[in-house]
Amino acid sequence: VARAARAAPPGPAQPRAADLLLDGTVAFYDEGYVAGLPALRRAIAEFGAGMSVEEELHWLYLAAVTALRTWDDAAWDALSARHVALARGTGELSELPLALTSRSYVLLFAGQLADAAALTDEALAVEEAIGSNLAPYGTLGVAAFRGDEAEATAVFEAAMTDLTRRGEGVGITIAQWAMSVLYNGLGRYRDALAAARHAFEYEDDVGGLVWAWTELVEAAVRCELPEIAADVCCRFAELTGASGTDWALGVLSRSQAMLAEGKAAEDLYRESVDRLGRTRMRVQHARAHLLYGEWLRRERRNGEAREHLRTAHGMLESMGVAGFAERAARELRAAGGTVRGRAAGSRHDELTAQEAQIARMARDGLSNPEIATRLFISARTVQYHLHKVFTKLGITSRGQLDHALPAGPRLPD
Repeated sequence: VARAARAAPPGPAQPRAADLLLDGTVAFYDEGYVAGLPALRRAIAEFGAGMSVEEELHWLYLAAVTALRTWDDAAWDALSARHVALARGTGELSELPLALTSRSYVLLFAGQLADAAALTDEALAVEEAIGSNLAPYGTLGVAAFRGDEAEATAVFEAAMTDLTRRGEGVGITIAQWAMSVLYNGLGRYRDALAAARHAFEYEDDVGGLVWAWTELVEAAVRCELPEIAADVCCRFAELTGASGTDWALGVLSRSQAMLAEGKAAEDLYRESVDRLGRTRMRVQHARAHLLYGEWLRRERRNGEAREHLRTAHGMLESMGVAGFAERAARELRAAGGTVRGRAAGSRHDELTAQEAQIARMARDGLSNPEIATRLFISARTVQYHLHKVFTKLGITSRGQLDHALPAGPRLPD
């Protein structure tokens, strides 16, 4: 398709963002990642200028995916938020599940798991209402980041059956990547390696492997198969190096550090922590602290190890990335540190998933009809759930929700 598109008549002399996005995507598939990068970057920078709402909606998913593939976390954040806002604002229900799923992954990597789960629940409600059958990418991603093996496995198995039937190769890649994240977090590196290698069975779209390669490197090193890790790292160094963003170079230096020794390894770990700390990718940043702390402990520098492991554990625990948080806790104990016990359950823990979602929306200022519209339920049902929420939280009004619910980012627009 890319070759056929390349043979088409040229576009306008002064290409707009959509033209650049198409040209860059064609070059990406036809000539390779580096060839498509200049046009794609320019497309992202100029996206939205002079576009109608209809045009934006038509191109926004590809634009957001392109921001991801070029490792531009700021643009990925902005474009995915815009996609959701326009899909909601125009009532384009067929577009909304895709927009919500795209946005949920931004929030997932930013460590906002509760908000990502809320968008995933909303996407499922929309899909049920319109009869859509988008693969459960959001549900699987949330379960994997939470370290919930039972849910992740159940969703994965169902998704793989559907994805295989449809021949959705990139979906299989993402599903296998999610399982590699789950198993790396649980410290089951053989399983993580197997899942990551399955992800690499579909290499027609290198953009689909933008996350999987880092999981493969980590799992392979832990399985004492450095030759596999080195090969993958070398292949992706060109892509991340060409991108040159802090996100790209941060994950590259983290992966390279696992293959290095002595001062070279330490310099790379420090670079990774520093670069990822300047991005929105808080889970990746926390994992950089974790890997650096694990390396320091193996170097018998336990005092320094405890510092990074404690930071990693605190970040991961607060974000709800339970598998990696427990891995950090084990390493911290092994380095002679102490792990603070989890706070006792609060009343908000008694809320069901739907009650929690409605409570967050009400806290953030949405009216009952607005909540009902988003969740495809009646305003009376919203009121019924809010009554149960108030009872469980021991409050009497919406104004008290801000103090009764756990602190955290506001519900995304």
